[in-house]
Amino acid sequence: MIHETVQIGKNVVVGEHAVIEENVTIGDDVTIGHHAVIKKDTQIGSRVKIGDLTVLGKTASSNKKMARQPKKAGAPLRIEADVVIGSNVVIYRDVWLAQGVFVGDMASIRENVKVDKESIIGRNAMVENNTNIGSRVTIQTGCYMTADMEIEDEVFIGPCCSTSNDKYMGMGNYQYQGPRIKRGAKIGNNATLLPSVVIGEHAVIGAGAVITKDIPAGKTAVGNPGRLLK
Repeated sequence: MIHETVQIGKNVVVGEHAVIEENVTIGDDVTIGHHAVIKKDTQIGSRVKIGDLTVLGKTASSNKKMARQPKKAGAPLRIEADVVIGSNVVIYRDVWLAQGVFVGDMASIRENVKVDKESIIGRNAMVENNTNIGSRVTIQTGCYMTADMEIEDEVFIGPCCSTSNDKYMGMGNYQYQGPRIKRGAKIGNNATLLPSVVIGEHAVIGAGAVITKDIPAGKTAVGNPGRLLK
């Protein structure tokens, strides 16, 4: 089903049983998979590829227990040219995917997130709200990127890395702040980054490390709790 207000460019291929809601704009040479759902107001650039069973432009929801209530609607989802989005992906409104971004199958990206040029969000990775991701960043399979994070350009994050932004785990008496990962840093697989830690430029975090304190630029940290290698 394609709403009558949808604007579609040239050479667009729409799969079977796809749903495209009102006021969606689609550029040239776009491919949309079977059973995909494009929610209202979504903006899709040229040469974008969208997999089967993917939902784009979802509105955030909540219940009474949530400490921070999401905005009612937020800005439309904006997808620039040459973006590739896999199957079974869910991306919310108020997200910007810059040119050449890749989003793997089963990934999820919450509202108020920016992903800059040519970055990779791996399979089954989760990116929570209020997070900025720079250009040429790699976030590999199964990573959990918490809300309120800053990830600068050319960062590498290995599989199953976990991050957190709530020091007191739901008590509500602490300002939420996720980790800040500076340009060119590398995070090993299964590493855990606690709230507010700063990983300096080109620092390296070993596999399985638990980082509780800031790591200076160019240093390597390993172990639990993380300690600097001499």
